[in-house]
Amino acid sequence: MTTKQKKRRILRKNTITTRWLVSNLGAVFLVLLIVELAVIYTLQHYYYNSAEQYLTTKISSVTTVLTRYSQDSSSNFSADLRSTFENFSDKERMELMAINSKGRVTLTTSGFAPDASVAMPDYETAMEEENGTWIGTQNGECIMAVSVNISAIQPEYNAIRVVASMTQIDATLRDYMIMITAVCIGILLLLLITGSFFVRSIVLPINRINAATKKFAQGDFSQRITPIPEDEIGDLCKAVNDMASTLSETEAMKNEFISSVSHELRTPLTAIQGWAETLCLDMDAETMQKGMHVIVNETERLSRMVEELLDFSRMQSGKLTLQPMPMDILAELGDAVLIYTEKAKREHIRMIYHEPEMLPFVYGDKNRIRQVFINVIDNALKYSNPGGLVTVSAEAIGNQIQVRISDNGVGISAADLPRVKTKFFKANHTRRGSGIGLAVANEIITMHHGRLDIQSELGVGTAVIITLPAMKEK
Repeated sequence: MTTKQKKRRILRKNTITTRWLVSNLGAVFLVLLIVELAVIYTLQHYYYNSAEQYLTTKISSVTTVLTRYSQDSSSNFSADLRSTFENFSDKERMELMAINSKGRVTLTTSGFAPDASVAMPDYETAMEEENGTWIGTQNGECIMAVSVNISAIQPEYNAIRVVASMTQIDATLRDYMIMITAVCIGILLLLLITGSFFVRSIVLPINRINAATKKFAQGDFSQRITPIPEDEIGDLCKAVNDMASTLSETEAMKNEFISSVSHELRTPLTAIQGWAETLCLDMDAETMQKGMHVIVNETERLSRMVEELLDFSRMQSGKLTLQPMPMDILAELGDAVLIYTEKAKREHIRMIYHEPEMLPFVYGDKNRIRQVFINVIDNALKYSNPGGLVTVSAEAIGNQIQVRISDNGVGISAADLPRVKTKFFKANHTRRGSGIGLAVANEIITMHHGRLDIQSELGVGTAVIITLPAMKEK
């Protein structure tokens, strides 16, 4: 493959690799992205809720203590509040604030009051709904704040507020996000690597199939696909190789058929032309009669060959038609035998016809059936040697009629026997013939819902059994 072809293949969008990347890998990427976002959202929701519950628990405990102080008439609430703030156990992790009735922070666990301009949305919510929570950013740091309304406990104070930094939680969530992202990237890379091997196991054989079929299209059937994987693609490769072998054999048979037909057509034409030129001269009556006899015989032979070729063409195109009607099969078989009786004598072949007295009628095309008988008897004579014997018989077996035409000629080998009804195939190349006669005969018998069977042994002879359904008596 040239560099230009490789670039063209890479630039093609509608390839298996591209579709796999867009569909499978794209879908997996989308699913992993959704899962990652869902997991991160769930973790964030969990950690933030846990932090909120923790802050709420802490501020609730403080509120409970302050409620006891407010109910003790002997205690100084402001001093007790300061003492509670100073002894707050979690002052290192969060900051506790007291907000007075004017909305100002007057006391904190850190000792530093925030700027009055700092927004406290949680405090505003608490003043309306008794408690409020807010998550936001202050001074570049993410915080969570929870406020509880204590105005009912002590009128001098509106609320207490607890504020905690979310930096550690956000760092933990960030670590989780990096870890989950790394896992998703690893899954994508693993899928990409394994998928690439899988796609290559499909694409490479397909490319070899494509290259082979291009050779087939150019008439080169010698190309074979190797290596062949042991899977469905391998079955396809084997099927393509088998197809190539079949096409190669068919091509060889077709070429042989063309050569054979050309020879078969040339032989009678040469005889007709030679005798026609001879008869143009001043010949005696005996030579004239002999020449005319040769011309008539060769013309009939040529006509039969042309008709056989036309029938084969009709069979290939599906236009081989029948004109069925009730017919006497004995009449057609007798005519075929009569046609070849003289020829058998000339070739010193004995022909015996065991004619039954009566057979049931057959519903079929009498011309086509006679054509089959003529073709089979002609083959029997063609493949018999001088002094040979051709036997024709017919009988009714149940609701079927069986015609048997046998000879003791050259026979057919066991390897060639299954293929003798195949188009273009000739078992014996030393005898004349186009190799399509039996294919046409088999097609005609099949169209009559019958069967054409061949029994043969090399060097012993051949028997052709034609079975046709008999007409039912009304």
